[in-house]
Amino acid sequence: MTVIWAIGLIKPPDSLRPFYLPQNHGGSYGHLSLNISKHVNDCLGPLDAKDKEDQDLVIADKKEPLVISTGPALHYPNPPNPSKVLYINKKEAPLLRVERGVQVKFSIQAGHDVALYVTSDPIGGNATLRNMTEIIYFGGPEAEGVQASPTELTWAPDRNTPDLVYYQSLYVPKMGWKVQVVDGGLPDMYNNSVSLDDQQVMLFWTLSDNSISIAARGEKKSGYLAIGFGRGMINSYAYVGWVDDSGKGRVSTYWIDGRDALNVHPTKENLTYVRCKSENGIITLEFTRPLKPSCDLNERPECNNIVDPSTPLKVIWAMGAQWSDDHLSVRNMHFATSKRPMSVLLMRGSAEAEEDLRPVLAVHGFMMFLAWGILLPAGILAARYLKHVKDDSWYRIHVYLQYSGLAIVFLGFLFAVAELRGLTLDSVHVKFGMLAILLAVAQPMNAYLRPKKAAIGEESSRKRIVWEYTHIITGRCALVVGFAALISGLKHLGDRYGDENVHGLSWALIVWFLIGALIVMYLEYRETNRSRGRVAGRSNWVLGNGEEEDIDLLRQSRPMTDKESHSSERMEVQLEPLNR
Repeated sequence: MTVIWAIGLIKPPDSLRPFYLPQNHGGSYGHLSLNISKHVNDCLGPLDAKDKEDQDLVIADKKEPLVISTGPALHYPNPPNPSKVLYINKKEAPLLRVERGVQVKFSIQAGHDVALYVTSDPIGGNATLRNMTEIIYFGGPEAEGVQASPTELTWAPDRNTPDLVYYQSLYVPKMGWKVQVVDGGLPDMYNNSVSLDDQQVMLFWTLSDNSISIAARGEKKSGYLAIGFGRGMINSYAYVGWVDDSGKGRVSTYWIDGRDALNVHPTKENLTYVRCKSENGIITLEFTRPLKPSCDLNERPECNNIVDPSTPLKVIWAMGAQWSDDHLSVRNMHFATSKRPMSVLLMRGSAEAEEDLRPVLAVHGFMMFLAWGILLPAGILAARYLKHVKDDSWYRIHVYLQYSGLAIVFLGFLFAVAELRGLTLDSVHVKFGMLAILLAVAQPMNAYLRPKKAAIGEESSRKRIVWEYTHIITGRCALVVGFAALISGLKHLGDRYGDENVHGLSWALIVWFLIGALIVMYLEYRETNRSRGRVAGRSNWVLGNGEEEDIDLLRQSRPMTDKESHSSERMEVQLEPLNR
């Protein structure tokens, strides 16, 4: 069946035509095709009119429970209408208003045949029975009770709950109506909150199993608000919230690797539940992101933006007058920014200011370089290449340099631990450093437990041989591990603060040790030639004899042998003439 229609003026009856006559309707006309045999059930609930009795508004109060009951459907339009509907606080199917982050208490006493649930489906009655899908936010088969034994349940809408959902019965459709979800205070919507540097930005967050919901609110007027994950603007992941010219709030993500506008690179992070608004110039941005990006590491810059709840998250912020998603320029620069990053402890719900420890780490690094790069290697070289000296100078140099280097290592270690307020083995540098210190400490303990050296002419005992090899190998291993600790320490400094000088210092350190290696090669070459000269019997009095070369490394003097004592005594001989 086709129905035509038109809208226009009506000419009143007169003496010629005693009836109403339509005049020209202009462009207001049309037609509509109807299938009167088709059953249509598109009535979703009470009439949506402010002046209707069925539009009573109920605002949830976290102190008083909402009493859910049933009653006759008095104000539903016909057709169709259910025989009974849900009542809240004795009001027939009212509009229910709740706040995100504020708990809503229900006292359900609608009967055992009515199970309350909050759903995305406006009809209710279990959408799966109609081959439809729905999202259930609260309730279910267990949400049923009677007046004599009501069931009390609590629902806490969060920031991810849509603005409009529906309370319905799980078994009978169209018994409920709308739930209007409005924003509450950010402290109610999120589990944790801290004030960032200078107390100009508040940070809110809620942790879940695989994601984190974050909100940031400026405390002063601005055109945009940005928060970043990192110790500084360079090498940070930024989230910028602003309201564009059309009044739409937007949140975009960026990777920043420099100080110019060209170094701000847009990224494609997987953000959900994104919102941004401006109230009297105060910007508030919200988003939810996974703790670990789904892409592979190093595939894109944002793939490395991993949030570990067990590790402090370094957070910075910035504000500016205006922002645009493209063609960034000097006009988009910030007029206010954090002076230092904040270490946010996500699991504890607290934060502390990130101190600039570079001066402390510089002193620590210099002391360790002085020990592992100069004193300890020099002590080893003295024990290896100065034995040809007649007295025991090589031994004194060896001992003094080793103990001086070890003392400086301990001072540098204690200095770093005291300033960093503890020691954690969570980095490669710390692991290398602790291993080097353990090997260095083992050396004087090894020297104290050395076996007695065999007398000249006797064969060294097995314990003595094992001790000598252990002493030499441990010392050289300590030196190698100490060098690795120096290199990893510079890398750790670069990763932590992004200093531009770290790369140059690393190469300078490598060149220093290459020079040391060349010196060792030269001294080893001379030592080889000196050994060949002793075998040939040349200049034995200059280089030292074999007994002095085999002297105990840890004893400054040794008893004079019988052979040497007899050779030093005066000898008398009798001379006789050849011809008698």
